Amino acid sequence: MLESNIKAQLDQYLQLLESDIVLKVDTGDDSVSKEMQELVDEIASMSSKITIEKASLKRTPSFSVNRVGEDTGVTFAGVPLGHEFTSLVLALLQVSGRAPKVDQSVIDQAKKVKGEYHFETYVSLTCHNCPDVVQALNMMSVLNPGITHTMIDGAAFKEEVDSKNIMAVPTVTLNGEEFGSGRMTAEEMLAKLGSGPDAAELSEKDPYDVLVVGGGPAGASAAIYAARKGIRTGIVAERFGGQVLDTMSIENFISVKSTEGPKLVASLEEHVKDYGIDVLNLQRVRHVEKKDMFEVELDNGAILKSRTVIASTGASWRKLGVPGEEEFANKGVAYCAHCDGPLFEGKDVAVVGGGNSGVEAAIDLAGIVNHVTVLEFSDTLKADEVLQNSLAKLPNVTVVKNAQTTEITGSDNVNGIKYLDRETNEEKQIDLQGVFVQIGLVPNTGWLDNTVEKNRIGEVVVDKHGATTVSGLFAAGDCTDSVYNQIIISMGSGATAALGAFDYLIRNPIEAGAVEDELVNQE
Repeated sequence: MLESNIKAQLDQYLQLLESDIVLKVDTGDDSVSKEMQELVDEIASMSSKITIEKASLKRTPSFSVNRVGEDTGVTFAGVPLGHEFTSLVLALLQVSGRAPKVDQSVIDQAKKVKGEYHFETYVSLTCHNCPDVVQALNMMSVLNPGITHTMIDGAAFKEEVDSKNIMAVPTVTLNGEEFGSGRMTAEEMLAKLGSGPDAAELSEKDPYDVLVVGGGPAGASAAIYAARKGIRTGIVAERFGGQVLDTMSIENFISVKSTEGPKLVASLEEHVKDYGIDVLNLQRVRHVEKKDMFEVELDNGAILKSRTVIASTGASWRKLGVPGEEEFANKGVAYCAHCDGPLFEGKDVAVVGGGNSGVEAAIDLAGIVNHVTVLEFSDTLKADEVLQNSLAKLPNVTVVKNAQTTEITGSDNVNGIKYLDRETNEEKQIDLQGVFVQIGLVPNTGWLDNTVEKNRIGEVVVDKHGATTVSGLFAAGDCTDSVYNQIIISMGSGATAALGAFDYLIRNPIEAGAVEDELVNQE
């Protein structure tokens, strides 16, 4: 069943199993059951430490991965191939006793969670965000006997998905109630369970020389360049990796022919940790104020202090801001065609936006759904010509120009979209089941208030050193007025801002004993 190269890699991993494991399998006569049985049989044949038992599980077909004599709580409902094959391999290794490759602090947080938590994650095997969630919850299940997790392939359990109105992946439920959707890390989920650092603990941290706000490519680059100067460096980020985590294919990162966003972020995180940088993840910054030092206030009330600050908070998907968008989020309104497209198989959808991202989404969706309508506000598409040519060849795509989206309609789920024809001033409606919003990005600079100069769309204005209009406050990446928003450009601007901050520090030396006085004041 497995290709020879994948099987050779799997064989190497199975040699790392530390103890015997049991695959408990519940199958029927359907094609998915047969495929699953074939997969587990092939895996078991490759290691003497793996045995198979017939069992009665909650769903058919499914199988669980267990230590001998106990139910570990890790279950796969469906065949975990595609992006989820790695989730299966890691589950085998971790259930056998191999330690997960995560920070010890995450392991400790998972172990100290009290109570009974039964997680279920609905996935698509083409979703590049889903494996992170599945792997995190599987790991938590292995570490904590009070936690269980089941991965559910939406394509294999379509009736269940439809009955629960699940229209975005990954969607996670906890004890039968919706817990969250989209990419989530173990730290994020543990924080939602109440396991994480509190404000007092964070406020007690020593002042930094450079504090980077934002953990995307610009922030990671800035932190590394600062730390290499031997100065105390920290990163505070709402989500380490930022928008890159949601990027599937990256083919313009020089020296790397092709990679995926999550892989690049993992490499960034590993590089950052090599320098001993203090990373405060899952922390949202509310405000920054310059006093004797910069004081950075977090949403939880904690105050972090630093001699300099580098803002690198990037940008977020721009919302339409029309009625129905928020109400039907994950109920037909989506922002990632690659992730959520398979859930709209055979349905009619619209893509709002005629730039590269919109046309790419329409091309991707056209091979899955019944029909795609592209709504473009202006009188011409803005996508590259090669993309427009590819789009024009598709028989199930309609392009509507001069269309101003006014409302997304529905009851429980999306059932239509309204737009204003800007030529005739006539309002029209299209009956459909899904809307994919692809209208660009908006800079995440609200936390800076009016502290620094911004341009008309909220981007921070910086000079050639990455400096803002506030002395000691620098900025980098997609939150600035950079002409182009590209990963490699963000990394370069992060390095520039860090070097600018270091130059500021050596030209503005702190008075002797000032740091010691600051620490005394905190006590």
